[in-house]
Amino acid sequence: MGISGMEKSKDKNQSKPNRLLLLASLTGLAVLVLCIAAFTVLKAGAAVSDSAQSPQATDAQTAKEYENDPTALLAAYRHVEVASVSDAIEQLLGQRMYLSHKMQPLFPTHLAGWALTVRLEKQENHDSHAVDGMLEAIDHGSKDSVYVMSIQDGADIAGMGGLMGTAMAAREFSGAVIDGAVRDTAYLRKIGFPVYATGVTPSTLVGHYRFVGSQVPVVIDGVSIHPGDIIAADSDGVVVVPRAHAADVLILAQQMDFKEHTMYAAIEKLKSITAAVKQFGRL
Repeated sequence: MGISGMEKSKDKNQSKPNRLLLLASLTGLAVLVLCIAAFTVLKAGAAVSDSAQSPQATDAQTAKEYENDPTALLAAYRHVEVASVSDAIEQLLGQRMYLSHKMQPLFPTHLAGWALTVRLEKQENHDSHAVDGMLEAIDHGSKDSVYVMSIQDGADIAGMGGLMGTAMAAREFSGAVIDGAVRDTAYLRKIGFPVYATGVTPSTLVGHYRFVGSQVPVVIDGVSIHPGDIIAADSDGVVVVPRAHAADVLILAQQMDFKEHTMYAAIEKLKSITAAVKQFGRL
């Protein structure tokens, strides 16, 4: 065999492994493409499945998340309008849980916190320790508490003033709701501590009232308030959210807020509130 023939045979033999290597590479690439395509299809199917979940299922899942994260629950209540919270409670529970128009803020605010309840009964006395319990309740209170004070016939009695407000602020309370009057209002405004009360008076309860208990159920304006309930308040007033229903109430209130805020633009565009109410089903 000549030299050229030997070279051709050698090239032919060397090309076989190259072709096999190329075929293996192409096969591997095809398998990889098929795997990627399958993963994409599965991912798309999962996305469709997620998007197909009913609103009720999504709401239930969100409610569960809020129930497991009280901090997030409370933070969310600070961003929803109290009017929507009140409407949501009435729709879900069939109850009136807002306090009367007499309960007014010292200054515009928006708060939410856990109810820390205190009850005082009218009783003339000379006991210097008769109301110590209301102070101890503050010292044992946790961050984000709302000091809820029930005072028997307290319209003209100051349930708290600057000293108690300073203590609550130092312990990072969210605010106070007093079923009676308040004093030292200039100082409370100065330190920016939110207080809702039925009036303002310079009087004191020392010598006229006795502490009955803290972290006990109280009733204000016919509304039952239990320790740990959520107190939400803004310029529209104060509402009490039963703790057991707080997550469900929040979700519905958020939906009401969104719908109402959307309606503002619709009313301006349609120049008709009746048409907007008919379209959105919200008033």
